[in-house]
Amino acid sequence: MAGLNKVMLIGHLGKDPDTYTFDDGTKKSSFPLATTESYKSREGDWQDKTEWHNVVAYRYLAERNIVKGDLVYIEGKIKTRKYQDRETKADRYLTEIIAEKINMLSRKEDRSYSNKGDSVGNLQGNNDNTSASQTEQSDNQEDDLPF
Repeated sequence: MAGLNKVMLIGHLGKDPDTYTFDDGTKKSSFPLATTESYKSREGDWQDKTEWHNVVAYRYLAERNIVKGDLVYIEGKIKTRKYQDRETKADRYLTEIIAEKINMLSRKEDRSYSNKGDSVGNLQGNNDNTSASQTEQSDNQEDDLPF
């Protein structure tokens, strides 16, 4: 019987990717990805639980222009590798997500821009110096728009 090793994650980059170029020119990029699940506790309070995933991307995926804070969709497979600790010589295991697809969902800058836009909108909406005649003029101007 065949098995299936498929992972789909949506999360935020925990730091800028570390990129390495091999002697043959192949690139490898790695970064932590945070996924957060919200649930209600027994007391009825909302709780957040964050899981951290080690993501590795190769070749053209390693060249993606992503940075800390970006929200991304990642498709890939789970791979666990064994290595030996240099100091203790003990066997260690590292589980990684090997990315096969990376899609940008939102940029860190987009979130900060939209927050600034909301603040400007709130400031304009709370302006007490606006007279009724100015409001009527702006309403009439909107009616004259060609679309």
